[in-house]
Amino acid sequence: MSNASVEKSHHLPDFGTFSMLIRFVILAELIAIIITIGRNTDFNEQAWQDFSLLSLFAVSIALCSFAVLKIASPLFKRASTGTGSVLAVLLLLLVTSLGTNGIIFLLHHLELIDESIPAWRDSLLIRSLMITGIIGVLGIRYLILQKRSVVDGKLQQESKLQALQSRIRPHFLFNSLNSVASLTRSDPHKAEAVLHDLADLFRVLLADARKLVPVTAEREISRQYLEVEKIRLGDRLQVTWNVSNIPRSALMPALTLQPLLENAIYHGIEPRFAGGTIKIEMWAEGETLNIMISNPLPDVHKQTRSKGNKLAQENIRQRLATQFGSAASMQVIQEGGQYHVKVKMPIIRG
Repeated sequence: MSNASVEKSHHLPDFGTFSMLIRFVILAELIAIIITIGRNTDFNEQAWQDFSLLSLFAVSIALCSFAVLKIASPLFKRASTGTGSVLAVLLLLLVTSLGTNGIIFLLHHLELIDESIPAWRDSLLIRSLMITGIIGVLGIRYLILQKRSVVDGKLQQESKLQALQSRIRPHFLFNSLNSVASLTRSDPHKAEAVLHDLADLFRVLLADARKLVPVTAEREISRQYLEVEKIRLGDRLQVTWNVSNIPRSALMPALTLQPLLENAIYHGIEPRFAGGTIKIEMWAEGETLNIMISNPLPDVHKQTRSKGNKLAQENIRQRLATQFGSAASMQVIQEGGQYHVKVKMPIIRG
C-alpha cells in the first residue's frame, strides 16, 4: 500500500496525548469499581481493600499500556487502520501478561503472598487477558469511529466553506469584466491597471476558503475592489475608512469585506441618482473584531435588490458560522436613512 493510501485510510487515534492518558486511567478505575461491586455484596472494609488492590493493579497496567502505545506511535502512523488496530490490541495483551506476572512477582518479593507460584496465578492471568482483549477491541473501535467522525466533520466544514465562497464569484466576475470592457476604448492604460487589480482579486477569490488572511490583506483586497467599482461609478461612489486599535497580527476569513461592500454598492449606491458614501469602520473590543459597513438607503425600494441583499448576507452569515460557530455574528440595522451591517468575530492571531 502506498503512503498516500495509508494516510487516506488512517483513522487511528494518537495514543501519546495527555487526554489519552486520562482516558486510560479513568477506564482502569471504572473496571476496578465494576469488579469490586461484582465481588462484594456489602461495602465493608474487605470491599475497600479489594478496590484498593484492584485499582492499583488496573492503573498500573493502564499506565504501562499507555507508555508502550506512546513508544509505538511511529509504527501506528505508518500502518493502516486495520493493521494498527491489531497491533495495538496485541501490545495491550502483551503488557497485561507481563504486568500481571510482574505484579505477582513483586507481591511475592515483598512477602505479601506466601506461595512461590500462587494457585490463582493462571486464573488471574486469563481473566486479565480476557478483560484487556474485550476492552481493547471495543475501546480502539470507539476511538477510531470518533476520529473518523471528527475527520468527516472537518471535511464537510471545508467543503461547505469552499461552496459558500464559490457562490460570491460569478456576480463579481461579470461586473468587473463589464467595467474593464467600458475602459478598453476610452482609457486603455487605466483598463490595464484595473486588470492588474482584478488579477490580485481573483487570486484571492480562487484561494482556499479554509485559510485565514491578515486583516491588512483583506483591507487591501477591498480597497482594490472599490477602486475597480469607482472606475465604473465615478464620483457617485465615495468611500471612507475608519480603522483603529486592531492587532497587526489579527486574521480573518478571506473575502468577508468584499461581498458586503458589493452589497452596499449594488443595493445602496447604484439605485441612487446622486450615489453616496460607503463608510467602513473596523475596531477591536477585547478579543472581538468588529466591522461596520454603512451605506445610504436607495431612493426607491426594489424587491429584487432586497432579495439579493438577503441572499448575500445569508452566505456571509453561514461562512462565519462555519468558521467560528456561535462566537461570530452579523447584525443588520436600518436607521436615519442608512443601512448598517455589523459583523463580530473572535480575534485570531497569526
